[in-house]
Amino acid sequence: MPYFSKEDIINLPGIERMHLINSCGGIKSGNLIGTVSKAGVSNLAVFNSVIHLGSNPPMLSFMLRPTTVERHSYDNFYQNSYFTVNHIHEDFVDKAHQTSAKYEEDVSEFEKVGLTEEYIQDFKAPFVKESKIKMGCKYINEYYIEENGCRLIIGEIQHLTFYDGLQGKDGFLDLAKANSAGIIGLDGYVKAQLIERYEYARPDQTLKPLKR
Repeated sequence: MPYFSKEDIINLPGIERMHLINSCGGIKSGNLIGTVSKAGVSNLAVFNSVIHLGSNPPMLSFMLRPTTVERHSYDNFYQNSYFTVNHIHEDFVDKAHQTSAKYEEDVSEFEKVGLTEEYIQDFKAPFVKESKIKMGCKYINEYYIEENGCRLIIGEIQHLTFYDGLQGKDGFLDLAKANSAGIIGLDGYVKAQLIERYEYARPDQTLKPLKR
């Protein structure tokens, strides 16, 4: 069984270290974050760090890498306070990944990768039309991570829309039915497959699957 100490990890070649540490934490969410600049240029970028933060109020968060280089998504939502979060699905993982290319600020990734920009309910940021689950969020706050220069961005969900047939009676969204994709590391895309749902766990009681 391979074993790596901290010193072993630090001494790995940069690319190997990057892939190892980015993948060892497990499968992450796959989302496209949409924003628009003051000049009206739309921006779309792939993120694998979106996580649930709370349901009342409905909030999510994601990690933004250091702003020592241009971060068009950050510049846009910092200026106008709004962004969208759009699920990546199996049928356009290639287009989603292409948004990680370093396009110029005056170039729209929507146009370059072949995804469709749409606006819903006069929300001030573009959604991905092809996405089956999407959220319109307002930038609320950010926390600077001193240890590595990243920023934890906090957003409040103000709009949520999804395709018919994905929601259960208890509110649960079945991401497997939506063919939503997860991400391993920086460039590995995986399918979502529901193994089982379980009832609320209580001490000293037999755990039972939920009836579906």
